[in-house]
Amino acid sequence: MYAPPTRRELLIVLLLFVTLVSFFSGKISHKDFSHPDLSAVWDNLTPSSEPFVAIPPLPSNSRLSWESSKVPRTRIIAHAPGWTIYDKMYIFKGTIYLVSDEPDTFPDRKHMISSGKEVSNDPEKVAARMPTDKDMRIISTAQAKKLFGTGANRVQGVTWLVNDPQQFITHYYHWSAELFFGFWRTYSSLDPFIPPSGKTALPPPRRMLFTRIDADHWRDYASMNQWVLRTAFPSISMEFSDDWSDRASMGVAFVFDRVLLADRAAAMTGEVFLRSQRTASEAFTLPGSPNWWSTLRDNVIEYTGLNASTGAGTRGIPVITYISRQAWGRRMLIQKDHDKLVEELYKLRDHYGYEVNVVNMDQLSRVEQLRLAVRTTIMLGVHGNGLTSLLWMKPTPRSTVMEFFYPGGFAHDYEYTTRALGMVHYGFWGNSYFSGGETPPMAYPEGFQGNEIPIDGELVASLVHRRLSLAEEADD
Repeated sequence: MYAPPTRRELLIVLLLFVTLVSFFSGKISHKDFSHPDLSAVWDNLTPSSEPFVAIPPLPSNSRLSWESSKVPRTRIIAHAPGWTIYDKMYIFKGTIYLVSDEPDTFPDRKHMISSGKEVSNDPEKVAARMPTDKDMRIISTAQAKKLFGTGANRVQGVTWLVNDPQQFITHYYHWSAELFFGFWRTYSSLDPFIPPSGKTALPPPRRMLFTRIDADHWRDYASMNQWVLRTAFPSISMEFSDDWSDRASMGVAFVFDRVLLADRAAAMTGEVFLRSQRTASEAFTLPGSPNWWSTLRDNVIEYTGLNASTGAGTRGIPVITYISRQAWGRRMLIQKDHDKLVEELYKLRDHYGYEVNVVNMDQLSRVEQLRLAVRTTIMLGVHGNGLTSLLWMKPTPRSTVMEFFYPGGFAHDYEYTTRALGMVHYGFWGNSYFSGGETPPMAYPEGFQGNEIPIDGELVASLVHRRLSLAEEADD
């Protein structure tokens, strides 16, 4: 029969436990753990000096209290039309509040936010997108104290806030090459010395917050949006319009440590957008590293099992990827021109040893699409969503995108994105091509969306070989 422990045995166990706790408490400290440094954001709060414990307590500063002092002011850390980083941005009953006793130092409100209504060129709808006091207000510290009281609930870490309607969210290109492109280009301006490795001291965003869409309406038909998000930022959480409404209905103020607010309509008020027709282009007016995209790209690439350096250099076997739309049913090449193009590309393979891939992206898995894009040296195809894969190409002196348009037609989407990543873009109109300063204005003539787009396969193959031999350096 089991005998209960004696008092002497219990005392020995207790002494051993105290000894172990004393030993490990001297070995473990906060220095052994890395945390995002938001001291510049929350400079009025002092870090805890209490020793590390196995189960850390809830932070004592989950609420920002100012009592009889001034309400901490909002600071703008970086700004370009449509892309603004705030420290201590407040929300109250569904309205964003910027607290400052110097409101004239802030940008015009229309460059920071809109009403979030659908984007259209109709004059009435353009006017309807202009922000009102319901969307954003700039108030003094005295007004803030009267409105908020003695404190606000704190939303910790970095938040990426999207004030766009569903209209452009559920599309792979607009999600990855506009929203994420602009988000990361703006955020990375806080670390303008990102090295080629992509390593950065910037803490990843803790959450994405969508004020205008619900949880069922952010994924795209190709299921790429969620893959890009979850591979770029595996720990990120998401909030949607219902969550925004929950906070609004509580009737208490919330204050965000740091917010990057993206607003498509606000970006469209910028001068750079008027030239490029790309909302992310406004973010490129901010300082930044030439390696700015490496951080996000490498996270996505390494998820596929490939090394982030795949595709680098100019001495390996070049990979040519023709993204065909011939089975898509819209915006396709003339069939005989498609056949001739494939024939000419295979001649390059046979004569020079190039790797040639002729693919329909929708017939590949998401991992297969990413792995192929990473290895690609020259990507070509008719204007369309499949060319979004250029985002994952490795920029080198040979990296090139060749895009086929119906003669007279042109859109900036992939041309701008290619150049923004430091690669060369060529647009084709049948038996002629253009690049750089020769790029035509945006146009959508009859036939742009049709299935009779001409292309000169021999001309394309000749330019491909010239780019791969580096016999001619294109002025990008």
